[in-house]
Amino acid sequence: MLNKIASIVGVRPNFVKLVALHKPLSNNFEHIIIHTGQHYDYELSKAFFDCFKLSDPDYNLNVGSGTYGYQVAEMIKRIERVLLKEKPDMVIVYGDANSTLAGALAAIMTHTKIAHVEAGYRSYDKSMPEEVNRILTDEMSDLLFAPTKTALQNLKKENVQGRMFLTGDIMIDVLLNYLHFADEKANILEKLGLSPKDYVVITFHRQKNTENRDRAARIIKALLSLKEFKFVFPIHPRTRVALQKFGLYEKIMKSKNIKVIPPLNYLDFISLEKNALKIVTDSGGVQKESYVLGIPCITLRDTTECIETVQEGWNILVGSDTERIIDAVRIFNPKSSSPRHALGKGDAAIKIIKVIENEFDV
Repeated sequence: MLNKIASIVGVRPNFVKLVALHKPLSNNFEHIIIHTGQHYDYELSKAFFDCFKLSDPDYNLNVGSGTYGYQVAEMIKRIERVLLKEKPDMVIVYGDANSTLAGALAAIMTHTKIAHVEAGYRSYDKSMPEEVNRILTDEMSDLLFAPTKTALQNLKKENVQGRMFLTGDIMIDVLLNYLHFADEKANILEKLGLSPKDYVVITFHRQKNTENRDRAARIIKALLSLKEFKFVFPIHPRTRVALQKFGLYEKIMKSKNIKVIPPLNYLDFISLEKNALKIVTDSGGVQKESYVLGIPCITLRDTTECIETVQEGWNILVGSDTERIIDAVRIFNPKSSSPRHALGKGDAAIKIIKVIENEFDV
């Protein structure tokens, strides 16, 4: 009888990471997918399963939106029910979402082994829910797959009890494997009437930027001031609601230099990133993708877990300071010509699968 492994996912970056592991896991294990429903909009959820031709999740828990406490508590309750029913031999959690922490807590309470993909990333900013999720998940995990040397050092420094492995970042596997599909199939530039290198991509959705009117207003002020640049803004549902509440949404919709569009599927988005002049974001995943693609990244945060992207000169932290954002969009260009391998070379999944197979003597 095959050992059973459950992957717990809930947000767009989780789905991307899952893609790299689902097929190889399914070769030697019974692999079930539990979707918490943290991201439930089509563009942020089902669109990714469709894009990657992933089978529908075995369980969709439909937790939906809510406060941090509500989401995590509901997820734990619903995940626990599934784990008690399915009795997997291991749970895999991905990244740093609320679904990640909830999955780890439900697993530890049901005495199930935990593997954490993307362990050890640290921004050292506990005002970010993602940072709290990372730290607590790493403390509970039996197998910790560190994406970078810095992440591995962080785990060692914190004396976590699980076994640690340096694997590279699994998002890079997916990016490198799907880049040629984006070149062949994505026609997002044609749809939007864009030419390569004549636009800047903007995304932001982090709680720190969407729940603070002053920060959001300073970011929007910078974009509106940069009239010489064309911005393409795939807007996250949380960001749209926040900007509407703050009275900022109408301003960007009336502007001539900001093109607001719905969230994109994976292939369209990496095509948009690859052809951008620069990228402005607060997303950890987008920072990593822009680094590998060689696109200058301007990060709307004061700290980042993707420290190598800053150290190698491809990423600059500007917070929500209007003048710093303006200056960076106008003048920031990477000083580095390094090969950009700090996040791995696209073989993280192979290393992770090997460890898991050894764990079960497969």
